[in-house]
Amino acid sequence: MDRLWTDFINSDYHDWRGGDRSEDRLAKSEWQQRFLEKWSLKAPTPASIEEENLMRMIRNELLTLATELSHGALLTEENQNWLNSMMDKGRGYQKLRYVDQKLKVEWVSVGSQWAHVLAEVAADFATTLAEGEGARIRVCDNTDCRWIFYDDTRSRTQKYCDDKMCGNLMKVRRFRAKRKAEQNK
Repeated sequence: MDRLWTDFINSDYHDWRGGDRSEDRLAKSEWQQRFLEKWSLKAPTPASIEEENLMRMIRNELLTLATELSHGALLTEENQNWLNSMMDKGRGYQKLRYVDQKLKVEWVSVGSQWAHVLAEVAADFATTLAEGEGARIRVCDNTDCRWIFYDDTRSRTQKYCDDKMCGNLMKVRRFRAKRKAEQNK
C-alpha cells in the first residue's frame, strides 16, 4: 500500500533492473504536481530552489530513519523531536466526510506552501509509527531498487516493493546464478 511518506521518500528513483539510471524526481515540476494532486495537497509548483533543498534534506532524514527502523532500530528521542519539529509547521483542522461510502474524519491542511506539505509527510510517517507499525517498514531486497515500502501483508514477510517487478527479477537472478554455479562445477 502506497503512503504519503513512502511516495515522498521514493522520489529518489534508482533503476530497479540494475542499470545506471537514477533521477531525483523532487526537482521535476511534473512530479511535484502529480504528488500534490495524488495526495490532495496544495503548494506552488515548481518549488523554489530553497524549497527543493529543504525537501531533499527532509527526504534524506526520513530515508535514514526508515532504513534504521527497517533494520530493527528503535525511535530515539532525537528522532521524535525532529519529527515533532517538522509537524509543528503544519496547520489544519479535522473534517467529517464520506469516503467510499464510509464516514471518515480527515485532516484538512490550511496551508498551501511546501512547508505545510512536508509537515503532512512527517505527520503521515509519525502516524505509521504511532500505530505501532514501524516494524512493517521495509527496504526492497533488490539492492538496485532501494525502494522504501510499507509491508501490509498479514505474515509481515514481504521482501520486495513489487513481487512482479523486483520479485521476479531477483528470482531470475537467483536461478541464473545457481545454474551458472552448477555449470562451473
